[in-house]
Amino acid sequence: MTEATPVPSERGAAVGRGIGIGLMYGLWKPRVLGAWRVPSAGPVILAVNHSHNIDGPMLMGTAPRPVHFLIKKEAFVGPLDPFLRGIGQLKVDRTAADRTAITQALGVLAEGGALGIFPEGTRGEGDFASLRAGLAYFAVRGGAPIVPVAVLGSTEARGRLISALPPLRSRVDVVFGDAFDAGDGSGRRTRKALDEATVRIQRKLAAHLEDARRLTGRPVKT
Repeated sequence: MTEATPVPSERGAAVGRGIGIGLMYGLWKPRVLGAWRVPSAGPVILAVNHSHNIDGPMLMGTAPRPVHFLIKKEAFVGPLDPFLRGIGQLKVDRTAADRTAITQALGVLAEGGALGIFPEGTRGEGDFASLRAGLAYFAVRGGAPIVPVAVLGSTEARGRLISALPPLRSRVDVVFGDAFDAGDGSGRRTRKALDEATVRIQRKLAAHLEDARRLTGRPVKT
């Protein structure tokens, strides 16, 4: 790792986790299921659905390990820029192959850290219906298992005081799934292999989301 692209601080991510715990448990009532499925050590990718702005902070505050999230560069504005960098988060340009972000993310995995990714690339329905290839690349290249994560309840109602947020003290479910390997065991990193891995990942994530909805009593989409 060169001096120009340092690996985000693990200590910073731990501080971010502490802030996330305080905020998420102070403002809402997270119900965390299956956190024991996250490997306690070694590289891991947490792949979370994304339907609300609190999904990332919610995962940071409920995951059993500090998480380095790949976050769109548009969020790094004003005082948020040094703050997000200080808590070990990674700025990524979604419009191009951001080599700095790629190098930093692979560095996190190489040092045995936890990398958080929104595999859909942007906020939407949060149903894993459309995945970008980045998740497969990091999983195969970084040799890291993927843990699917479903954040449910963040968009079901609007708060009375701040309509852009879920109602204060409402329940938000965070469900961790079983870790799995994205590759086919061959070690191939070709475009075809990554495309095939993306299809496998999408099926795993979609199945976990459906299971999580049933487990938590949330509406199952048909």
